[in-house]
Amino acid sequence: MPPELVEATGLHTTSKLVKPSVFPDGFKTSGQHPPVYSLIRPYIDFPKIHTGPTVWKAEDYREHPELWTHRFTPEEIVEISDAADHFTQTGTPLTGISKTNFPLPNLSQRLEELRQDLINGKGFFRFRGLPVQKWDLQKCATAYMGLGTYLGYFVSQNGRGHVLGHVKDLGEDPTKTDRVRIYRTNARQYFHTDGADLVGLLCIAKSLSGGESDIVSTHHVFNVLQDRDPDVTRTLCEPNWYFDRKGETSEGEEGWIRGSIFYLENDTGRSSPRVYARFDPMNVTSLARFNSGPDACIPPLSDRQNHALEVFEKTCAELSLHMVLAPGDIQFLSNTHVFHARTAYTDHPPGAVGEDGRPARRRHLMRLWLSAPESEGGWKLPYHDTLEKKRGGIQVNDTPPVCPLDAE
Repeated sequence: MPPELVEATGLHTTSKLVKPSVFPDGFKTSGQHPPVYSLIRPYIDFPKIHTGPTVWKAEDYREHPELWTHRFTPEEIVEISDAADHFTQTGTPLTGISKTNFPLPNLSQRLEELRQDLINGKGFFRFRGLPVQKWDLQKCATAYMGLGTYLGYFVSQNGRGHVLGHVKDLGEDPTKTDRVRIYRTNARQYFHTDGADLVGLLCIAKSLSGGESDIVSTHHVFNVLQDRDPDVTRTLCEPNWYFDRKGETSEGEEGWIRGSIFYLENDTGRSSPRVYARFDPMNVTSLARFNSGPDACIPPLSDRQNHALEVFEKTCAELSLHMVLAPGDIQFLSNTHVFHARTAYTDHPPGAVGEDGRPARRRHLMRLWLSAPESEGGWKLPYHDTLEKKRGGIQVNDTPPVCPLDAE
Protein backbone atom coordinates (compact mmCIF):
# COMPACT_ATOMS: atom_id res chain seq x y z
CA MET A 1 0.00 0.00 0.00
CA PRO A 2 1.21 3.54 -0.63
CA PRO A 3 2.22 5.60 2.37
CA GLU A 4 -0.11 8.17 3.84
CA LEU A 5 -0.31 11.15 1.49
CA VAL A 6 0.60 14.16 3.56
CA GLU A 7 -0.51 17.65 2.55
CA ALA A 8 2.37 19.79 1.29
CA THR A 9 3.05 23.09 2.98
CA GLY A 10 2.06 26.45 1.54
CA LEU A 11 4.00 28.87 -0.62
CA HIS A 12 7.24 30.22 0.78
CA THR A 13 10.78 31.22 -0.14
CA THR A 14 14.06 29.80 1.14
CA SER A 15 16.57 32.47 0.15
CA LYS A 16 17.19 33.30 3.81
CA LEU A 17 18.59 29.78 4.24
CA VAL A 18 21.21 30.17 1.49
CA LYS A 19 24.91 30.11 2.38
CA PRO A 20 26.61 33.03 0.60
CA SER A 21 29.90 31.12 0.58
CA VAL A 22 28.25 28.42 -1.55
CA PHE A 23 25.74 30.48 -3.54
CA PRO A 24 27.43 33.87 -4.14
CA ASP A 25 24.42 35.50 -5.83
CA GLY A 26 22.26 34.72 -2.79
CA PHE A 27 19.91 32.36 -4.62
CA LYS A 28 19.82 28.59 -4.54
CA THR A 29 18.05 26.25 -6.94
CA SER A 30 14.90 25.22 -5.07
CA GLY A 31 14.86 21.71 -6.56
CA GLN A 32 12.25 19.00 -7.06
CA HIS A 33 9.24 19.04 -4.76
CA PRO A 34 5.73 17.64 -4.63
CA PRO A 35 2.92 20.02 -5.58
CA VAL A 36 0.78 21.76 -3.01
CA TYR A 37 -2.02 19.22 -3.11
CA SER A 38 -4.68 21.69 -2.00
CA LEU A 39 -3.92 23.72 -5.15
CA ILE A 40 -4.49 20.80 -7.53
CA ARG A 41 -7.81 21.34 -9.27
CA PRO A 42 -10.06 18.40 -10.21
CA TYR A 43 -10.60 17.44 -13.82
CA ILE A 44 -14.08 18.97 -13.84
CA ASP A 45 -12.48 22.43 -13.44
CA PHE A 46 -10.28 22.05 -16.54
CA PRO A 47 -11.37 23.74 -19.77
CA LYS A 48 -12.92 21.59 -22.46
CA ILE A 49 -10.89 23.52 -25.02
CA HIS A 50 -7.76 25.59 -24.36
CA THR A 51 -7.50 28.82 -26.38
CA GLY A 52 -4.94 31.56 -26.83
CA PRO A 53 -1.46 32.07 -28.33
CA THR A 54 -0.03 28.97 -26.63
CA VAL A 55 -2.22 26.75 -28.84
CA TRP A 56 -0.58 26.09 -32.19
CA LYS A 57 -0.45 23.40 -34.86
CA ALA A 58 2.63 22.09 -36.64
CA GLU A 59 1.18 23.12 -40.00
CA ASP A 60 1.15 26.74 -38.78
CA TYR A 61 4.96 26.72 -38.74
CA ARG A 62 6.26 23.76 -40.76
CA GLU A 63 6.59 25.74 -44.00
CA HIS A 64 7.33 29.04 -42.30
CA PRO A 65 10.62 28.77 -40.36
CA GLU A 66 10.99 32.54 -40.59
CA LEU A 67 8.27 32.76 -37.92
CA TRP A 68 10.39 30.90 -35.37
CA THR A 69 14.00 31.29 -36.55
CA HIS A 70 16.45 34.19 -36.50
CA ARG A 71 19.96 34.04 -37.94
CA PHE A 72 22.34 36.24 -36.01
CA THR A 73 23.57 39.16 -38.11
CA PRO A 74 27.30 39.90 -38.35
CA GLU A 75 26.73 42.92 -36.09
CA GLU A 76 24.97 40.77 -33.49
CA ILE A 77 27.80 38.22 -33.54
CA VAL A 78 30.29 41.03 -32.90
CA GLU A 79 28.19 42.26 -29.97
CA ILE A 80 27.97 38.77 -28.46
CA SER A 81 31.67 38.08 -29.08
CA ASP A 82 32.77 41.35 -27.50
CA ALA A 83 30.58 40.75 -24.44
CA ALA A 84 32.00 37.23 -24.06
CA ASP A 85 35.60 38.43 -24.36
CA HIS A 86 35.04 41.23 -21.86
CA PHE A 87 33.41 38.89 -19.36
CA THR A 88 36.27 36.40 -19.64
CA GLN A 89 38.83 39.16 -19.06
CA THR A 90 37.21 40.04 -15.72
CA GLY A 91 38.07 36.60 -14.35
CA THR A 92 34.54 36.10 -13.02
CA PRO A 93 33.51 32.42 -13.00
CA LEU A 94 30.71 31.42 -15.36
CA THR A 95 28.41 30.86 -12.39
CA GLY A 96 28.59 34.63 -11.84
CA ILE A 97 27.52 35.73 -15.32
CA SER A 98 24.55 38.12 -15.45
CA LYS A 99 22.91 40.76 -17.61
CA THR A 100 24.95 43.34 -15.73
CA ASN A 101 28.35 41.89 -16.67
CA PHE A 102 27.24 40.63 -20.09
CA PRO A 103 25.74 43.77 -21.68
CA LEU A 104 23.95 43.41 -25.01
CA PRO A 105 22.62 46.93 -25.69
CA ASN A 106 21.28 46.10 -29.15
CA LEU A 107 20.19 42.47 -28.76
CA SER A 108 18.56 42.91 -25.37
CA GLN A 109 15.25 44.17 -26.79
CA ARG A 110 14.94 41.15 -29.10
CA LEU A 111 15.72 38.85 -26.18
CA GLU A 112 13.08 40.49 -23.98
CA GLU A 113 10.49 40.03 -26.73
CA LEU A 114 11.60 36.41 -27.06
CA ARG A 115 11.26 35.90 -23.31
CA GLN A 116 7.67 37.10 -23.41
CA ASP A 117 6.88 34.81 -26.35
CA LEU A 118 8.48 31.84 -24.59
CA ILE A 119 6.49 32.44 -21.41
CA ASN A 120 3.12 33.50 -22.81
CA GLY A 121 3.22 32.80 -26.54
CA LYS A 122 4.04 29.85 -28.78
CA GLY A 123 6.87 28.82 -26.45
CA PHE A 124 9.68 27.99 -28.88
CA PHE A 125 12.34 29.69 -30.97
CA ARG A 126 15.59 28.93 -32.79
CA PHE A 127 18.62 31.14 -33.28
CA ARG A 128 21.13 30.23 -35.98
CA GLY A 129 24.70 31.11 -36.75
CA LEU A 130 26.64 31.25 -33.48
CA PRO A 131 30.20 30.51 -34.71
CA VAL A 132 30.79 27.48 -32.49
CA GLN A 133 33.20 25.90 -34.98
CA LYS A 134 35.51 28.93 -34.68
CA TRP A 135 35.25 29.48 -30.93
CA ASP A 136 36.59 27.24 -28.19
CA LEU A 137 34.21 25.68 -25.65
CA GLN A 138 34.95 28.39 -23.09
CA LYS A 139 33.81 31.16 -25.41
CA CYS A 140 30.83 29.14 -26.68
CA ALA A 141 29.67 28.57 -23.11
CA THR A 142 30.22 32.20 -22.14
CA ALA A 143 28.28 33.54 -25.12
CA TYR A 144 25.46 31.04 -24.65
CA MET A 145 25.09 31.61 -20.92
CA GLY A 146 25.29 35.35 -21.45
CA LEU A 147 22.34 35.16 -23.84
CA GLY A 148 20.52 32.97 -21.34
CA THR A 149 20.73 35.60 -18.60
CA TYR A 150 18.24 37.69 -20.58
CA LEU A 151 15.66 34.91 -20.48
CA GLY A 152 15.87 33.56 -16.93
CA TYR A 153 17.97 32.39 -14.00
CA PHE A 154 20.17 29.30 -14.30
CA VAL A 155 19.07 26.37 -12.15
CA SER A 156 20.93 23.14 -11.45
CA GLN A 157 20.16 20.26 -13.82
CA ASN A 158 21.41 17.34 -11.74
CA GLY A 159 22.64 16.30 -8.33
CA ARG A 160 26.15 17.55 -9.11
CA GLY A 161 25.06 21.16 -9.45
CA HIS A 162 25.56 21.54 -13.21
CA VAL A 163 23.96 24.80 -14.31
CA LEU A 164 25.63 24.32 -17.70
CA GLY A 165 24.62 20.86 -18.83
CA HIS A 166 25.80 18.69 -21.71
CA VAL A 167 23.62 16.42 -23.81
CA LYS A 168 26.10 13.82 -24.99
CA ASP A 169 26.35 10.04 -25.24
CA LEU A 170 28.62 8.86 -22.45
CA GLY A 171 28.00 5.19 -23.16
CA GLU A 172 25.62 4.72 -20.25
CA ASP A 173 22.95 2.00 -20.47
CA PRO A 174 19.57 3.58 -21.35
CA THR A 175 17.73 0.51 -20.02
CA LYS A 176 18.94 1.27 -16.48
CA THR A 177 16.22 3.88 -16.15
CA ASP A 178 16.25 3.86 -12.36
CA ARG A 179 19.66 5.55 -12.28
CA VAL A 180 20.62 6.65 -15.80
CA ARG A 181 19.34 9.93 -17.24
CA ILE A 182 18.61 9.54 -20.93
CA TYR A 183 20.38 12.75 -21.99
CA ARG A 184 23.64 10.92 -21.20
CA THR A 185 22.84 8.21 -23.80
CA ASN A 186 22.03 8.09 -27.52
CA ALA A 187 18.57 6.58 -26.97
CA ARG A 188 15.29 8.13 -28.04
CA GLN A 189 13.79 10.63 -25.63
CA TYR A 190 10.02 10.46 -25.62
CA PHE A 191 7.84 13.55 -25.33
CA HIS A 192 8.47 15.22 -21.99
CA THR A 193 9.17 18.45 -20.17
CA ASP A 194 12.36 19.35 -18.34
CA GLY A 195 12.45 20.43 -14.71
CA ALA A 196 12.56 24.20 -15.23
CA ASP A 197 10.41 26.92 -16.80
CA LEU A 198 12.58 27.17 -19.91
CA VAL A 199 15.21 24.99 -21.57
CA GLY A 200 17.91 25.99 -24.03
CA LEU A 201 20.01 23.75 -26.28
CA LEU A 202 23.09 25.00 -28.14
CA CYS A 203 24.31 22.60 -30.82
CA ILE A 204 28.11 22.34 -30.71
CA ALA A 205 28.30 19.27 -32.97
CA LYS A 206 25.66 17.06 -34.57
CA SER A 207 25.59 13.29 -34.87
CA LEU A 208 26.18 11.18 -37.97
CA SER A 209 22.45 10.42 -38.06
CA GLY A 210 19.40 11.00 -35.88
CA GLY A 211 19.27 13.14 -32.76
CA GLU A 212 16.62 15.37 -34.30
CA SER A 213 14.09 17.43 -32.39
CA ASP A 214 10.30 17.25 -32.20
CA ILE A 215 8.13 19.72 -30.33
CA VAL A 216 4.39 20.06 -29.82
CA SER A 217 2.04 22.54 -28.19
CA THR A 218 0.92 21.11 -24.85
CA HIS A 219 -2.38 22.92 -25.22
CA HIS A 220 -3.02 21.55 -28.71
CA VAL A 221 -2.34 18.04 -27.38
CA PHE A 222 -4.71 18.74 -24.48
CA ASN A 223 -7.46 19.88 -26.86
CA VAL A 224 -7.10 16.85 -29.11
CA LEU A 225 -7.17 14.46 -26.15
CA GLN A 226 -10.24 16.21 -24.78
CA ASP A 227 -11.97 15.72 -28.11
CA ARG A 228 -10.88 12.14 -28.82
CA ASP A 229 -10.57 10.50 -25.42
CA PRO A 230 -11.47 12.67 -22.42
CA ASP A 231 -10.93 9.74 -20.07
CA VAL A 232 -7.24 9.85 -21.00
CA THR A 233 -7.17 13.56 -20.19
CA ARG A 234 -8.91 12.88 -16.89
CA THR A 235 -6.29 10.26 -16.04
CA LEU A 236 -3.46 12.69 -16.82
CA CYS A 237 -5.06 15.30 -14.53
CA GLU A 238 -5.31 13.01 -11.51
CA PRO A 239 -2.61 13.47 -8.82
CA ASN A 240 -1.82 9.79 -8.47
CA TRP A 241 1.23 9.55 -10.70
CA TYR A 242 4.63 8.82 -9.17
CA PHE A 243 7.84 10.30 -10.55
CA ASP A 244 11.30 8.86 -9.94
CA ARG A 245 13.95 11.24 -8.63
CA LYS A 246 16.74 8.92 -9.85
CA GLY A 247 18.53 9.10 -6.50
CA GLU A 248 19.06 12.87 -6.79
CA THR A 249 17.65 13.64 -3.36
CA SER A 250 18.63 15.67 -0.33
CA GLU A 251 18.69 14.24 3.18
CA GLY A 252 15.25 13.23 4.40
CA GLU A 253 13.58 13.32 0.98
CA GLU A 254 11.66 10.45 -0.61
CA GLY A 255 13.03 8.89 -3.79
CA TRP A 256 9.85 9.75 -5.67
CA ILE A 257 7.25 12.51 -5.98
CA ARG A 258 3.49 12.11 -6.34
CA GLY A 259 1.70 14.51 -8.66
CA SER A 260 -0.25 15.00 -11.87
CA ILE A 261 0.83 15.40 -15.48
CA PHE A 262 -1.65 18.19 -16.26
CA TYR A 263 -2.35 20.94 -13.72
CA LEU A 264 -4.21 24.23 -13.77
CA GLU A 265 -2.16 27.34 -13.18
CA ASN A 266 -2.74 28.76 -9.70
CA ASP A 267 -3.96 32.12 -11.05
CA THR A 268 -7.27 33.31 -9.62
CA GLY A 269 -7.00 36.47 -11.68
CA ARG A 270 -7.67 34.60 -14.92
CA SER A 271 -11.22 33.83 -15.99
CA SER A 272 -9.87 30.65 -17.58
CA PRO A 273 -6.64 29.41 -15.91
CA ARG A 274 -4.02 27.92 -18.21
CA VAL A 275 -3.16 24.23 -18.29
CA TYR A 276 0.37 23.52 -17.08
CA ALA A 277 2.27 20.26 -17.67
CA ARG A 278 5.15 18.53 -15.91
CA PHE A 279 6.07 15.10 -17.21
CA ASP A 280 8.87 12.75 -18.19
CA PRO A 281 7.85 9.17 -19.01
CA MET A 282 11.34 7.95 -18.11
CA ASN A 283 10.63 9.05 -14.54
CA VAL A 284 7.28 7.25 -14.45
CA THR A 285 8.28 3.85 -15.82
CA SER A 286 11.47 3.43 -13.73
CA LEU A 287 9.93 2.86 -10.30
CA ALA A 288 10.01 -0.95 -10.01
CA ARG A 289 12.25 -0.74 -6.95
CA PHE A 290 9.51 1.22 -5.16
CA ASN A 291 6.31 -0.35 -6.53
CA SER A 292 6.97 -4.09 -6.65
CA GLY A 293 8.06 -6.86 -4.31
CA PRO A 294 7.47 -7.26 -0.57
CA ASP A 295 8.85 -3.79 0.22
CA ALA A 296 6.63 -1.91 -2.26
CA CYS A 297 5.68 1.51 -0.91
CA ILE A 298 3.85 3.03 -3.89
CA PRO A 299 1.37 1.49 -6.34
CA PRO A 300 2.42 0.35 -9.82
CA LEU A 301 0.94 1.97 -12.91
CA SER A 302 -2.68 1.03 -13.46
CA ASP A 303 -4.08 -0.19 -16.77
CA ARG A 304 -5.71 3.23 -17.22
CA GLN A 305 -2.38 4.94 -16.70
CA ASN A 306 -0.51 2.67 -19.10
CA HIS A 307 -3.20 3.30 -21.71
CA ALA A 308 -2.98 7.05 -21.12
CA LEU A 309 0.81 6.99 -21.58
CA GLU A 310 0.47 5.16 -24.88
CA VAL A 311 -2.22 7.50 -26.21
CA PHE A 312 -0.32 10.56 -25.01
CA GLU A 313 2.92 9.62 -26.81
CA LYS A 314 1.13 8.72 -30.05
CA THR A 315 -0.84 11.96 -30.00
CA CYS A 316 2.26 14.09 -29.40
CA ALA A 317 4.11 12.34 -32.24
CA GLU A 318 1.16 12.83 -34.59
CA LEU A 319 0.87 16.56 -33.88
CA SER A 320 4.56 17.48 -33.58
CA LEU A 321 6.76 19.93 -35.45
CA HIS A 322 10.08 18.45 -36.54
CA MET A 323 13.32 20.40 -36.64
CA VAL A 324 17.01 19.69 -37.08
CA LEU A 325 19.62 21.57 -35.07
CA ALA A 326 22.87 22.36 -36.88
CA PRO A 327 26.11 23.49 -35.20
CA GLY A 328 25.59 27.05 -34.01
CA ASP A 329 21.83 26.70 -33.57
CA ILE A 330 20.21 27.52 -30.23
CA GLN A 331 16.75 26.15 -29.46
CA PHE A 332 14.82 27.75 -26.61
CA LEU A 333 11.61 26.10 -25.37
CA SER A 334 8.99 26.60 -22.70
CA ASN A 335 8.42 23.63 -20.42
CA THR A 336 5.12 24.96 -19.12
CA HIS A 337 3.28 24.52 -22.43
CA VAL A 338 5.56 22.72 -24.94
CA PHE A 339 6.48 19.03 -24.93
CA HIS A 340 9.70 18.02 -26.68
CA ALA A 341 11.33 14.78 -27.83
CA ARG A 342 14.49 13.57 -29.53
CA THR A 343 15.07 10.77 -31.99
CA ALA A 344 17.73 8.15 -31.25
CA TYR A 345 21.07 8.85 -32.86
CA THR A 346 24.34 7.36 -34.06
CA ASP A 347 27.61 9.20 -33.54
CA HIS A 348 30.50 9.38 -35.98
CA PRO A 349 32.82 6.38 -35.56
CA PRO A 350 36.29 6.97 -34.09
CA GLY A 351 38.65 8.42 -36.68
CA ALA A 352 35.88 9.75 -38.92
CA VAL A 353 36.52 12.97 -40.81
CA GLY A 354 33.91 15.68 -41.27
CA GLU A 355 33.00 17.61 -44.41
CA ASP A 356 35.54 20.28 -43.48
CA GLY A 357 38.36 17.73 -43.44
CA ARG A 358 38.78 17.90 -39.68
CA PRO A 359 38.12 15.03 -37.24
CA ALA A 360 34.36 14.56 -36.84
CA ARG A 361 33.10 15.47 -33.37
CA ARG A 362 30.57 13.49 -31.38
CA ARG A 363 27.11 14.97 -30.95
CA HIS A 364 27.26 17.63 -28.26
CA LEU A 365 24.60 20.06 -27.10
CA MET A 366 25.10 22.52 -24.26
CA ARG A 367 21.96 22.79 -22.15
CA LEU A 368 20.51 25.48 -19.91
CA TRP A 369 17.60 25.16 -17.51
CA LEU A 370 16.18 28.60 -16.80
CA SER A 371 13.77 29.80 -14.13
CA ALA A 372 11.23 32.48 -15.06
CA PRO A 373 9.96 33.38 -11.59
CA GLU A 374 6.44 34.44 -10.79
CA SER A 375 7.68 37.86 -9.63
CA GLU A 376 9.04 38.50 -13.14
CA GLY A 377 6.05 37.38 -15.16
CA GLY A 378 6.40 33.60 -14.87
CA TRP A 379 3.48 31.25 -14.46
CA LYS A 380 1.81 30.88 -11.06
CA LEU A 381 2.55 27.25 -10.40
CA PRO A 382 0.93 24.91 -7.85
CA TYR A 383 4.24 24.34 -6.06
CA HIS A 384 5.47 25.78 -2.81
CA ASP A 385 8.57 27.20 -4.54
CA THR A 386 6.64 29.18 -7.17
CA LEU A 387 7.82 32.44 -5.55
CA GLU A 388 11.50 31.43 -5.65
CA LYS A 389 13.90 33.26 -7.93
CA LYS A 390 15.49 29.94 -8.97
CA ARG A 391 12.49 27.66 -8.78
CA GLY A 392 12.58 24.11 -10.10
CA GLY A 393 15.73 22.32 -11.20
CA ILE A 394 17.49 19.64 -9.14
CA GLN A 395 19.23 20.54 -5.91
CA VAL A 396 20.89 18.01 -3.61
CA ASN A 397 21.65 19.42 -0.16
CA ASP A 398 24.01 22.40 -0.56
CA THR A 399 25.79 21.21 -3.71
CA PRO A 400 27.24 24.40 -5.25
CA PRO A 401 26.53 25.45 -8.85
CA VAL A 402 29.23 24.55 -11.39
CA CYS A 403 29.73 25.06 -15.14
CA PRO A 404 31.78 22.22 -16.67
CA LEU A 405 32.73 22.94 -20.27
CA ASP A 406 32.07 19.38 -21.41
CA ALA A 407 30.18 16.30 -20.28
CA GLU A 408 31.46 14.57 -17.17
